Amino acid sequence: MAFDYSVHKLTGSIQHYSWGGTSFLPHLLSVENPNHKPFAEYWLGVHAGGPASVEVNQQSVLLSDIIASNPTEALSAPVFEHFGGLPYLFKVLDVKDMLSIQVHPTKEYAKLAFENEEAAGVPLTAPNRNYKDQNHKPEIMLAMSEFWLLHGFKSEAKILDTLENTAEFQVLAPLFKADGLKGLYQFLMEMEQAQVDSLLSPVVKRALRNKQDGKIDKASPEWWVAKLYENGAGITPVDRGVFSIFLFNIVCIQPGQGIFQDAGVPHAYLEGQNVELMANSDNVLRGGLTPKHIDVPELIKNIKFEHIEPVIIEGTKPCMGESVYPAPTSDFGIATISLDGSFAYSHQAQSIDMFLVVDGGCIVNNQMSVKTGEAFVVFPGTSIELNSSGKTLIYRAFVPSLGAYSQHEEN
Repeated sequence: MAFDYSVHKLTGSIQHYSWGGTSFLPHLLSVENPNHKPFAEYWLGVHAGGPASVEVNQQSVLLSDIIASNPTEALSAPVFEHFGGLPYLFKVLDVKDMLSIQVHPTKEYAKLAFENEEAAGVPLTAPNRNYKDQNHKPEIMLAMSEFWLLHGFKSEAKILDTLENTAEFQVLAPLFKADGLKGLYQFLMEMEQAQVDSLLSPVVKRALRNKQDGKIDKASPEWWVAKLYENGAGITPVDRGVFSIFLFNIVCIQPGQGIFQDAGVPHAYLEGQNVELMANSDNVLRGGLTPKHIDVPELIKNIKFEHIEPVIIEGTKPCMGESVYPAPTSDFGIATISLDGSFAYSHQAQSIDMFLVVDGGCIVNNQMSVKTGEAFVVFPGTSIELNSSGKTLIYRAFVPSLGAYSQHEEN
């Protein structure tokens, strides 16, 4: 029986990573969680680690199988020719505990490094494998709540101020002045663990006292250091990722705002809920705040050692009810749709579009109803009309027109 490439409900996969919260995603997805299991991420895509499925004749079929059976019809000819598959992964995250210090490679570097690991015979499933594919992993996130993250290095003036006004770090100021940001960061990341403990233990203890006494807030690096260690499990060995908390920008994003993170920009999510859209890749180089594999030399090779001024993205409004958040990549685009019952939203998909309802509900083409926590996929060339009886918020993931990206992309 031929598949109808039009509109179908889409069910994603839940990831139970330890850093996730226990109530936000279960509430969003209407899932019971009596054992308070962590619900960290909800994935909508074709990633093998959590594939989504399409509802077909009351049966579930993997979206990856639907695409594989007729990729030109499922993705559009330009998208299939350019990417060879679905180029993005759509997620919802609930960050209760901070994520790892990490950076993503450029596409050019990822291709070379992947081939090197393949030639060396490192299994794809090996815990010490850095490059799982040949792709880059730019990503954009939109905040669903007040969201805190680390994003890029602070300015040289702010870093010097941090070093000179933190007693334990004053010894590092001459090194920073002589060898610059890369020299300082590489020295800290390659430091022997005994030295890390000696330098950071008093920093952690002071942070715990100051947070307990209410002397600091979330804009302070100490607040996040204290959160990392206030569970009483002991301080040493101190995670060297603490250095990054002091050297990176601490950014707060409000609901409806976003931020884009390109190759080479070091970052870490600290707290909150967001919708995240990224290139379909597993290439993550980690530098701390994680039990996962850390590879400092690879991290150093891929980091942009320069000041990054965080750019908070506000949506532009191409039509009534829709806000599009610009991202400088051809792999994906993201928009929000806000309905209030007073108008219908009309759209024709140019690529494979995914819609996720996060508040309220609507009727699609006067045929299919979707409510909070439900998603649907719209295949290329299909026109839809969304109607709601009240306030509804929907996120839309898509592949932008490739015309603007006809030149070779470095990342």
